[in-house]
Amino acid sequence: MTGGFRAVFLGATLAMATAGLAGAAPDQVQPPAVPLQTERRPDVIFVPTRDVVIDAMLRAAKVTPADVVYDLGCGDGRIVVAAAKLGARAVGIDIDPQRIREANEHAAKSGVAGKATFRQEDLFEANIREATVVTLYLLPSLNVKLRPRLLEQLRPGTRIVSHDFDMGDWAPEETIEVDGKTVYLWTVPKR
Repeated sequence: MTGGFRAVFLGATLAMATAGLAGAAPDQVQPPAVPLQTERRPDVIFVPTRDVVIDAMLRAAKVTPADVVYDLGCGDGRIVVAAAKLGARAVGIDIDPQRIREANEHAAKSGVAGKATFRQEDLFEANIREATVVTLYLLPSLNVKLRPRLLEQLRPGTRIVSHDFDMGDWAPEETIEVDGKTVYLWTVPKR
């Protein structure tokens, strides 16, 4: 094809395609093959927290049915499910849609779907203001990055518990060793 003929041919093809779409019913128009918005990848790989560590985390935070527990980076939802089994309302936030699907399945199989909610969100942008307990299993650098947001959004008295990783120069109130793992506990101070 010559350059001029190619331009006319492509223009005519585009015009026919557009005309065909104009008369199509909305349910016949297919969405683009490529998503319009690119999701951010998870900051950490998913590593499940063992049950003995989950129990220690929730005991350290003194979780009761009066609590609203947020697990930031919830993975397959096992901490959220455990908190819901204690009677707390529990919310898991994870950026990975596969983990959210697994978490919802886990909550349903465990019979706590009514007390457990999972949201596919970026934990650095999520609204966590209603939490009375926050659980973490991230990395030290992510905990430090998240710390200002925790202190800004959470009410004084909110308990924060982390599996294996501290928050830099913010000294924990309690450090617990359990089955070769470390659990850290902080309480959001008065402003």
